[in-house]
Amino acid sequence: MHDLMNDQPLTGILRKMKSDLQHHAQYQIPVGDNLFPVSDRVGGHLEIRFTGNIHCIACGRAIRKTFNQGYCYPCFRSLAECDMCILKPETCHYHHGTCRDYEWADNHCMEDHVVYLSNTSGIKVGITRSNQIPTRWIDQGARQAVAMFRVKNRLHSGLIEVIVGKRLNDRTNWRKMLKGNPEEVDMREYRALVYQKVEHELEELHVLHENFTWKLLEDDPVTINYPVETYPDKIVALNFDRQHKISGRLMGIKGQYLIMDCGVINLRKFAGYEVEVC
Repeated sequence: MHDLMNDQPLTGILRKMKSDLQHHAQYQIPVGDNLFPVSDRVGGHLEIRFTGNIHCIACGRAIRKTFNQGYCYPCFRSLAECDMCILKPETCHYHHGTCRDYEWADNHCMEDHVVYLSNTSGIKVGITRSNQIPTRWIDQGARQAVAMFRVKNRLHSGLIEVIVGKRLNDRTNWRKMLKGNPEEVDMREYRALVYQKVEHELEELHVLHENFTWKLLEDDPVTINYPVETYPDKIVALNFDRQHKISGRLMGIKGQYLIMDCGVINLRKFAGYEVEVC
């Protein structure tokens, strides 16, 4: 992909926004083979028009609706990245010989993973591949985040997430997240407190799961600023299935959401939709 200037309209298949952390989160919208630098538009006019065409982001076939944020139904049913264990990594079945795609799993699931704490609409626990930090935190709209454990595969991260999740939420209240930043906390202290509560249960995992190992991390917490001029008082969700054109002043970007003066839209939800952006 390559960048284009903001004043050039782009037409192509939409993907989830790409992000980068500099002095604040920077965003680009993938539109076909091009990247639209949408962060530069905050405070100005933005228009996105859905052409009515939808294509599977995996196989490219024309479809009438998407499954799992961009896939056709056959791909949703067959691809490893759409399996239930992606949502519930503690159910990974790689070692049972039933993985949908071992090559894909070797590159995505059998890699180092990090269990982290983030402050989005409150403190939550999450997991991600180690090379997806801080992208994962930006994608979910975290104001603060800190890495907690490093493990050698996705299954092990999921097992820890379940234990920590007994004491913390594992979901983000997206409406609350889009209304402003949460109250900030000492993430180092929070990490230490959580570890004290789960240390004994983590030791028990050694008995239950072969080769289970983990490392407690001491990484510094990260604070993320987002390109937001104004947060909305009332959340109005926009949807390309109901309105084919979204146009207005771009007030900000947080997570995978565009905050417009007419409402908010989760672009990741509409991966595979053909759009024109200008």
